[in-house]
Formats: sequence, structure tokens, C-alpha cells
Amino acid sequence: MFNVVIIGSGCAGNTAAIYTGRAGLDPLVIKGHEIGGQLSLTTEVENFPGFPEGINGPDLIENMRRQAERFGAVYRDGQVKEADLSKRPFRLNVEGEWIETRTLIVASGAKARWLDLPSEQKLIGHGVSSCATCDGFFYREKQIMVVGGGDSAMEEANFLTRFGREVALVHRRDTFRASKIMLERAKANPKIEFIMNTAVDEVFDVKENVVTGVRLRNLVTGETWERGVDGLFVAIGHVPNTQVFKGQLDLDPDGYLLSRGGARTNIPGVFHAGDVQDRVYRQAITAAGAGCMAAIEVERMLEGEGH
Repeated sequence: MFNVVIIGSGCAGNTAAIYTGRAGLDPLVIKGHEIGGQLSLTTEVENFPGFPEGINGPDLIENMRRQAERFGAVYRDGQVKEADLSKRPFRLNVEGEWIETRTLIVASGAKARWLDLPSEQKLIGHGVSSCATCDGFFYREKQIMVVGGGDSAMEEANFLTRFGREVALVHRRDTFRASKIMLERAKANPKIEFIMNTAVDEVFDVKENVVTGVRLRNLVTGETWERGVDGLFVAIGHVPNTQVFKGQLDLDPDGYLLSRGGARTNIPGVFHAGDVQDRVYRQAITAAGAGCMAAIEVERMLEGEGH
């Protein structure tokens, strides 16, 4: 029987582990399918407070984990395959073994949707990114390309014009899913070029371990051509890791956890933290703050119950 189980080992989960560990709750952290969360795919983080020279994403995650372990947190490999939240204590199936916990913090994050090109996957963190706010600064006066057609793509493209010499927005169709106001804002920006009915077929250059360009294909004519770019931002959405909770925790149509105030979900004793609920900010620092909130909720609940 655990006092608290934390699902996820990114910024949100690690911060929750630090706080619940310091509270003497002996948290168990289930690392999940993407150990360290999205920061584990980021080479340099320059906007996390306290690191004036910046820090590598994996190093930041490792520092957090070590800090949590110092306060008694235990980390376990694996994923939660099944959950029974019908009554307390909650029951979780972790890789075939059932465990029980008085409280639960869901910090399982959301994974970015990628183009699923082998070259793209190899260059994530080396010119391929899913977060303009995180990485746009590195592309001052550079050629930038954004892939997508929704609000996120328009927002990313507009934001990146602050840094890039020019921004090309590539979209597979001739119409957009983006809202009218976001689309009009992007079209009014003179630094954004729209390339329609087009897909990215290849990202260069894996051998150099840095993005130097892409191969594009017109989906109507079949024509292919190459274009030099320094940064490729994929903005085709995120998928929250909440599948195991469907039918138990309240989710929005896209699968994000619905908040019931603070870090609370619709089930007392189950709390949320980070990108699994946050579809707006998605930053390391906001995820860490959410992990702190969830941990404080857990501590107060258990203290009130006499544990």
C-alpha cells in the first residue's frame, strides 16, 4: 500500500515526487513509456529559472530525479496497463503487477505528434522541434519551416517570425483547420510563406546531425523539390497519455484530463499535473508548478485523513 503513486517522470512527476518525498509520503514514481518526458528529447533548455547558462533537458530531468530520491522517492520502470479508480485505495496494474495507493497523481504527459519519418526522428533536438516557445530563440535570422494547419501551427509560425529571417508554413491540404482569427493573423504576417497541398518527405542531414533542409512533395502534382531550412517545427498536435483512464476520469474530446479546480480531477484522491491536462502552456516550468500543486493537494488530503 502506497500513500501516493505518481505516473510520469517528466518535470511534473519529478516535482510532485520532490514535494511528496519531503512530506514523508514515500512516493512511488512509475517512469512511463517516455522516461523523462518531452525534456528528455530536448538538447538545451535556456528558459528554466536558475540556470543562467542553460542546461541540457536530460540533465535537468536527472537532477530532479536525484533530488526526489534524496527525499525517499522510489522510481520504477514500466507503464500502467490498467487502473481501477472505482474506490479507494486505487488499484494500478504496472506491467502485470497490481499495486494499491491511497492517492494518485497523473503526470503522464502528452506526446507530440510527429511526421514519423526516420530522418525526422533522428534529428529531434538537433533542428527538429515540436515547441517554438522552447526552441525558437536558437533560430535567430535563420530559415524556419513549420508543418501543420491548425491553431497551433499558426501560433507557432507567428511566434517564430520574431526570430527567423523567414518562416515557411507547410500544409497537406488547401484548407486549414485553424480558427479564422488565427489564420488571418498568420496571413497578415509578411514573414510567413504558405506552401499548400505539400508534405515533407525527408529531413536533411542525418549524417551531419543537424537540420540543413527538407525534401517536399506536392500532393496534387507529385512534384518533389528540396529546400534549405535550419529549423523544422512540427505543429500537428499532441496526444495526451490518458487512454488507460477512459471511462473513469473526465476527459475532453481530445483526451486531456478535465480539471475540477486546482489539481483535482472528478475522482477525489486523483490529481493531475502537467501536459496531461495543460493544452495551452506546455512548458517545463508550468509542468513543475503543476506537480507542486498536485503534491500539496495529496499532502493535505492524507493529513486530513490521519495518514
